[in-house]
Amino acid sequence: MFDSKSLSKGMSRSMKLVFVTGGVVSSLGKGLTAASLGALLEEQGLRVGLQKFDPYLNVDPGTMSPFQHGEVYVLKDGAETDLDLGHYERFTNVALSRKHSVSSGQIYESVLKKERQGQYLGNTVQVIPHVTDEIKTRILSGANDDTDILITEIGGVVGDIEGLPFLEALRQLALDFGRTNVLFLHVTLIPFLKASSELKTKPSQQSVAKLREIGIQPDILVCRTERPLEKSIRQKLSLFCNVSVESVIEEKDVEISIYELPLCLHEEKLDQLVLAHFGMPYRPSNLDTWKTILHRICSPKFHVKIGVIGKYVELKDAYKSIYEALFHAGIANECTVEVKPIDAEWLEQHQADNGLSDLDGILVPGGFGTRGIDGKIMAIRYAREKGVPYLGICLGMQLAVIEFARHVADLPDATSTEFDAQTTTPVIGLMEEQKGNISKGASMRLGMMECNIVPHSLLEEVYQTNTIFERHRHRYEVNKQWCNLWTEKGLKIAGICRNLDVVEAVELEGHPWFVGVQYHPEFQSKPHAAHPLFKSFVQACIK
Repeated sequence: MFDSKSLSKGMSRSMKLVFVTGGVVSSLGKGLTAASLGALLEEQGLRVGLQKFDPYLNVDPGTMSPFQHGEVYVLKDGAETDLDLGHYERFTNVALSRKHSVSSGQIYESVLKKERQGQYLGNTVQVIPHVTDEIKTRILSGANDDTDILITEIGGVVGDIEGLPFLEALRQLALDFGRTNVLFLHVTLIPFLKASSELKTKPSQQSVAKLREIGIQPDILVCRTERPLEKSIRQKLSLFCNVSVESVIEEKDVEISIYELPLCLHEEKLDQLVLAHFGMPYRPSNLDTWKTILHRICSPKFHVKIGVIGKYVELKDAYKSIYEALFHAGIANECTVEVKPIDAEWLEQHQADNGLSDLDGILVPGGFGTRGIDGKIMAIRYAREKGVPYLGICLGMQLAVIEFARHVADLPDATSTEFDAQTTTPVIGLMEEQKGNISKGASMRLGMMECNIVPHSLLEEVYQTNTIFERHRHRYEVNKQWCNLWTEKGLKIAGICRNLDVVEAVELEGHPWFVGVQYHPEFQSKPHAAHPLFKSFVQACIK
């Protein structure tokens, strides 16, 4: 059986638990709310932990389509996670690992493995207590020895069948640790009906009623809304949801940027309410970092338009970290970065000059499969020939090599074995360690790896060092057979991983700014600390 006392040994004895749930509809911004609360609590000098529990049965999002789930966010240790963990890392100083991203698939996998090993001593394995105990164990395992407040977001919506074991586990933890040590924060929607010209609270009332049926009483309601919450609306929510009026928080749609959110929630006194619930002291926060970010966003000196060429461009979440990293680089350069999503297949039909001529920069992100490849290569060729700043990431680097091989190095049939397994000119091929690998989940080259930058390169100027560590997610690599030919023709190998002898970066000699990297720099960018590669790319676009 679950023993909270034995599991809590080694953790901070005064650690508090915050559980973030969502109601009415999905995609309300629970992750941004949790990240913003984490940022506010860090401003109080507290050590915060953040984690996400998702009720889906996939072991992780690594095999899920971007159409289904948005981007896969990769952590330092190679964990493929939900994009909300990107918000956690961008807004706070938390150091996340695979233990901070948990799915129902992982929970049931662990429970069944223990059953096969006889660890339940012949007992009938049930959702309660065995599955809920596993969930509780995983929640508390997300804390470090010095964590003051552990924030746990539960994915999905209250009322989802698959989410019930998670909510039951939360109810039990509140009983285990005491209500003064546990806070339930419920993010809900207050829709505005144009026909009656009023905000409606009934969906939120029903959502809270669902929670209370399970035995969970929210302490704070965070209300997503298009319109300001009038006092009468707050009073109504307070009355029917059994929450104090002061604990009904307005979370109005931000007008400028998601980086307004910490300031907005601070204005609503969310941080004060959380600390008051836990009986912890509150000190005035200046939030200068967030104010500076907002000031730079509102007072830009420059404007650039950057085209992102992909096959999921209609879905912003598919390239979430790319867009955020470009935005961060804009903040650092006091520049508004206008992103123009361009469908690669559309480009194949309409030709580069029709879709790219108004751009200050071109970026091709990572991806898999053959769809839209010719359109991406077309964009890369345009950037190379027209002197437009270019940044290629993962697949974007591999396609830059293919484009150069075809049109400069006299290898017209150059391609990747991903696109043509029988090609006679495989300038991009499957990594040795990937050959014979049948499993798709968590089997790529993943996580933080060392990259050695070649001296006297643009990358050395960008990073101001010769050794960097960046996150990876790929199966294919540059075939070094033709490296000497490319170097002679003007494509410079600018970064390598000496341990694996893998090409990590290329540059184009004589071009204003043309860089392709095998890794994913977007995963280490923050609003107050833009990644140097993105920062330099936007600088080149300004010039």
